[in-house]
Amino acid sequence: MASTAHAVWSAASTTDRIRLHPSPSDSKIPSRFDSKLRLDGGVVFTGLCTNSDGRWIGGRIECVGTNNSGSVMGGLSNDVVTKDSPTLPKPLTSTDLSNSIAEGSQLRVAYQGVRGAYSESAAEKAYPNCEAVPCEQFDTAFEAVERWLVDRAVLPIENSLGGSIHRNYDLLLRHRLHIVGEVKLQIRHCLLANVGVKVENLRRVLSHQQALAQCENTLTKMGLVREAVDDTAGAAKFIASHQLQDTGAVASATAARIYDLNILAQDIQDDSDNVTRFLMLAREPIIPGTGRPFKTSIVFSLDEGAGMLCKALNVFSSREINLTKIESRPLRKRPLRASDDSSNGSQYFDYLFYLDFEASMADQKAQNALRHLKEFATFLRVLGSYPADISMS
Repeated sequence: MASTAHAVWSAASTTDRIRLHPSPSDSKIPSRFDSKLRLDGGVVFTGLCTNSDGRWIGGRIECVGTNNSGSVMGGLSNDVVTKDSPTLPKPLTSTDLSNSIAEGSQLRVAYQGVRGAYSESAAEKAYPNCEAVPCEQFDTAFEAVERWLVDRAVLPIENSLGGSIHRNYDLLLRHRLHIVGEVKLQIRHCLLANVGVKVENLRRVLSHQQALAQCENTLTKMGLVREAVDDTAGAAKFIASHQLQDTGAVASATAARIYDLNILAQDIQDDSDNVTRFLMLAREPIIPGTGRPFKTSIVFSLDEGAGMLCKALNVFSSREINLTKIESRPLRKRPLRASDDSSNGSQYFDYLFYLDFEASMADQKAQNALRHLKEFATFLRVLGSYPADISMS
């Protein structure tokens, strides 16, 4: 393996979620990393190798520990197993990825949260037998796919009770990943506690704010104080690791099994019709087909004017294309625009419109509709054309 001028780094241990560090600006290997990632006194990190013009050349850099001057000791390696970290995730090169998919090997799929999260269940439903890789934040999951640390990401986009996850709509535009599928997951909340703890012993309950809201009536009847944390499985992990005796968690039955917690009550959500829709994201789009139901997602913007949105929606209705979702988000870099009518000096908000419709981009009607929309839209991007999940229809 030739020496490298640049590397993209990830830091991980057998228990930590993916954390992404900025790429170094020169060929020197960075000597300081998050101290939380130290294993047996050394830092373990991996990187994908590129040459000076940024093209992937494969391989992996692995370094463990530092010398007395603070410089990292290590070298290039294609092996993933080390004495200190036998299950350290291996970043994939483009060659590795194409070979692994052809051979039917495990896909590595990123999700946000810790083990036992609903997102992990969605990843496993979308890609059975995959290696689900936890990430600290939604942004991290996007970047993990872009940097070839994983093959796919499965992230929530909307919930039937809580509505849209706006953060992920914004990240879809910021990043250049493609939607290659969707998966819907029934959300069934459980009240969890440590072994030996009974409902009457509980004084408070931890979970994600949306999960707490979805179980509000049940938790109010129990007289429990609700405290919001980052995610449901994280709440389960916290009460288990601290062996709390007066605190429960709202999370999945899977989280109870992983963290050895008791299920005090099942299906405690106020509305049984609780479904979250997740998007499956990849670096490359899939080739759309017509042999099964397809959905296409786009984002566009329009000039200000009476009836402009109506005009945009009409390109679909006139071709009998059914819309399943429309979401508006402010255009962050230009939130306000002056009205063309200079006489009143008014301003208005500039918006992006995210839209899903039931058609494949292989369908001539869909192609004509987007060609028509492009004639007057100020911006248009196809986020993906992918098979629709009809498992809950």
